[in-house]
Amino acid sequence: MRTIWIILYFLWVSVALAYGQQSADIIGTAAGKNFTSASLSSGGQKLFTEQKTEVANLRGQLLAKMLKEVLLDAESRITSIAPEKLLASAAGKAAVPTAAELQKIYSANSAAVGGRSFEEVREELNRYVKQSREEAAISSYIDSLKTKHKAVPGKDVNAAPLKPADVLVAVGARTITAGEFEAKNKAALNDFERNIYEDLKADLKASMLSVLIAEEAKALGVETGSIYAAEVSDKLKTYTEQEKFDLETALQKRLFAKYRAAILLKEPEPFAQPISVDDDPAAGPAAAPVTIVMFSDFQCPACATAHPLLKVVMAEYPGKVRLVVRDYPLTTIHANAFRAALAANAAKAQGKFFEYAEILYKHQGELDDASLSKYAVDLGLNLKQFELDLNDVKTAAEVRKDMADAAVYGVSWTPTIYINGIKLMRAASGDMREAIDRALGK
Repeated sequence: MRTIWIILYFLWVSVALAYGQQSADIIGTAAGKNFTSASLSSGGQKLFTEQKTEVANLRGQLLAKMLKEVLLDAESRITSIAPEKLLASAAGKAAVPTAAELQKIYSANSAAVGGRSFEEVREELNRYVKQSREEAAISSYIDSLKTKHKAVPGKDVNAAPLKPADVLVAVGARTITAGEFEAKNKAALNDFERNIYEDLKADLKASMLSVLIAEEAKALGVETGSIYAAEVSDKLKTYTEQEKFDLETALQKRLFAKYRAAILLKEPEPFAQPISVDDDPAAGPAAAPVTIVMFSDFQCPACATAHPLLKVVMAEYPGKVRLVVRDYPLTTIHANAFRAALAANAAKAQGKFFEYAEILYKHQGELDDASLSKYAVDLGLNLKQFELDLNDVKTAAEVRKDMADAAVYGVSWTPTIYINGIKLMRAASGDMREAIDRALGK
């Protein structure tokens, strides 16, 4: 979490003064002090209290998704219409928003659009209303299928304990058992629980650090603000976000070591999957003890940030880390991502994948075909062969294979990074190092 930690003292100290006596749920210690859930921010306290409810809600949503798939399959068998076409047909029955309706919605919410005119937000508003109505139409259609195919609820998906054979819902002779549910959703549930843990850990670290900055200032007889200034502000040279983040992280590491800080939050056991490297571009020795697989989108800003961080971190583990890059273009939001992935694969065919990828990440606003060819020329690639490979059906099949594999693994965003099969929940350099050290048994 990139925060200006000097401000945290004022944000946290009011609750930090009484944490030892507030509650028995000690989640951290430092400088001889106990930190409890009461030491967290208001948002952190809410998340800490409601985390079990959040997981229960997700389990309900995942079961509903499985039931939806079973119902669509049952209907498809009867009608010989593919499930996706059934959904498209249901969505197509939603009423198209009229100009008058959009104007009315705009007028009722004009204060929330930042002073933009109706014409400026019209398309955005139209998409939102249209999507909302389509989702409602699909929901109504699924409800009708529940009646038609006699969906009968079984045991509560959040009941405890559940046995693998327990039926959660039945659709005719087809049942969804607790065992099937857990097997299908293990990765998604683990991701969700680990995300909650990471959010709480970041919140707790911020609370602990603010207290430790105050402790350090007291020990040195200086103003609290001077600690941050001496170790972060005054050391800035390039004034980049990454430089500031690295200095802040170093300050945290030093104070946590000096005051023997310990995070006592219970961490969910990470779920490891056998992530295939396929025949995709790789950097680093094939026999390296740590393999990083990154599913990337060349039009994704977060991927452009994560890629150089990975390079920096990998350099700190010479010979021990291998990086494999696989494609997961987010075609619904990035118009040029798929073509960019094809181009990168075409560059790979000429041994220049990583060099070409660097250019794509640096020019995410210029990924049209003309630009893709220009980048190939700039790298000295054979342009004729590049364009043949760019438009080859085999290249497209390779990208789609990566996308299909990603769906099986539960990938839903980019970058999604696996380190020895365990998903990295935060694509920050510190988290990368921590995950690599864990994989190396450090």
